[in-house]
Amino acid sequence: MKHTLRKRPFFMINPKSYLDLQHIVDLAIESDCYAKQVDFDVYFTAPFPYLKEIAERTTHLIVTAQHMDSLDLGRGMGFVSAVSLKDVGARAVMLNHAEHALSLKDIVKSIEKAKEKGLTTIVCADSVKEAKALAILSPDIILCEPTELIGTGKTSDSSYVEKTNSEVRAISSDILVMQAAGITTPEDVYNIMSSGADGTGCTSGIVLADNPSVMVRNMLAAVTKACHK
Repeated sequence: MKHTLRKRPFFMINPKSYLDLQHIVDLAIESDCYAKQVDFDVYFTAPFPYLKEIAERTTHLIVTAQHMDSLDLGRGMGFVSAVSLKDVGARAVMLNHAEHALSLKDIVKSIEKAKEKGLTTIVCADSVKEAKALAILSPDIILCEPTELIGTGKTSDSSYVEKTNSEVRAISSDILVMQAAGITTPEDVYNIMSSGADGTGCTSGIVLADNPSVMVRNMLAAVTKACHK
């Protein structure tokens, strides 16, 4: 069954490939406790081999694959299908991240395959034009993130945030807009949510923190603060 999006706000914990199994599971379990305490969706991405254990050991996180290919069951050595992700407990999938970019043809097919299996689709866009083009494909969430800002600690400027928010929503008010470039602190989370984003997320600010789970707690609190001010 498809996960029902609760609209604005939401937050994504995105460890990428920084953590081994034990550390990512520990972070997921701790994040799950915090997610239980908030009234919005919390996504947690993980490398493919870790998805099943995280799904089995958490309840309140939306377990998210970091990539998916567009193939059906059959030939496809080394590829990952929607069926396999669904089978291990994933409920959402990220597509077209700058570190795993897809052709337009594959984005179209991957969104279609994910929807067939009830997986929430989070599609990454670099520019305003790309965000507009992807909005036509009706993903659930568009992550607007200029490639040059990823991992820099520098957030998107206000004009980019305002323009991508408005352009996507002009095409479909059903698509949630995520702004996450350069998010490293709870203050960044508060500011980007206050600027009108539906959701945000973080990688290095969490996994490289002295205490990653405390950073998750503080960032979730910043989302709550921004959306209830």
